[in-house]
Amino acid sequence: MEERLKKLRKSMKETTFRNVNFTEDQQESIRKAISKSGESDEMIYSAILQLTTIEKTGYDLAKVILARGIKRFEDNEGLLYTLLHGMEQKGYLHIRWDEEGAKYYRISDKGRKVLARSEGKATKKKLAFSELLEG
Repeated sequence: MEERLKKLRKSMKETTFRNVNFTEDQQESIRKAISKSGESDEMIYSAILQLTTIEKTGYDLAKVILARGIKRFEDNEGLLYTLLHGMEQKGYLHIRWDEEGAKYYRISDKGRKVLARSEGKATKKKLAFSELLEG
């Protein structure tokens, strides 16, 4: 499938995007939209892994992520599904399809290890900052 996507991208560059030009203002607007509220990729991955300790659909994840204040996917849920697919491909998530065709995501053992390391780093950062503030 990767090869098909590469061919699609090449085809789109040669046809669809050939005459598309962005001004500096438009480029800046796009950059701001992508980094919407300054959420780091690590923070988003951690949130997804934390939330999938209980099996959830992509729709459920999108709602809970938005409720957590992560706005990167607010107007572009497709980006979330792309991220979920990548995490599935890397072995961080298991998937299950139900009888009605809904796809459910759940953290894998590999994902739990990554989450534990991430939470360990976050704890170390908090300790370092609290020491700085107190000292």
